[in-house]
Order: sequence, then structure tokens, then C-alpha cells
Amino acid sequence: MDDSCEKKRGIETALDIIVGKWKPVILYFIYCNEVLRFSELQRLIPDISKKMLTAQLRELEYHDIIHRKVYPQVPPKVEYSITEYGKELAPLLEAMQQWGKKHMEHLLELYGEIE
Repeated sequence: MDDSCEKKRGIETALDIIVGKWKPVILYFIYCNEVLRFSELQRLIPDISKKMLTAQLRELEYHDIIHRKVYPQVPPKVEYSITEYGKELAPLLEAMQQWGKKHMEHLLELYGEIE
């Protein structure tokens, strides 16, 4: 397999893990706050359903991007944090945030408003 195919596979793998409407947002909030509970994530991302948040968190946990810690108490307390492995995504998350902000400014310049 040539180098370009290998690079393509790497990009596809990365996109499979972090792309979607919610995963980058979830990751960015956990990254910025270090540790968040499920209810805090719901408050920070009010448009996401409980079911979708749970599914996205499970996928990120499966890929060892986030860690889920369950405290044995009633009611159950669950916290999410970025794993050491997941911290490697920090430069990518920061770059995405900066580019998104710059793009919004660009659209504002072009059209006078942002949809």
C-alpha cells in the first residue's frame, strides 16, 4: 500500500472516531473542564438528547478517548474526563475551535451576518 493510501486510511479512522455533530463539542467541553458529570454536559449542550449524549459518550469511551468513572452511591454519580491517550486530540480541538471562530468572522465580513 502506498503512502497516500495509508494517509487516507488514517484520516478516515480519525474522522470515524471524532466526527459528528456532537463528539467534537463533547470533547471540547470535557477538555476545557477536565472533569464533567453527565448532567453538566447536558446543561452545556442543551440541544443534545439524553440518548444521543449517552451514545456519543459510549463511543468515545470505547475508543479510549474519554474515561467514565462511576461512584458507588445512590443516586449514581458518573464523571467523564479525557484519557491520556485522548489528550493527544487537544491540538486538533483547539485548532478546530480557532478555525471555526475565524470562519464565523469571515462569513460576517462576506455577508454581514451568520446563518
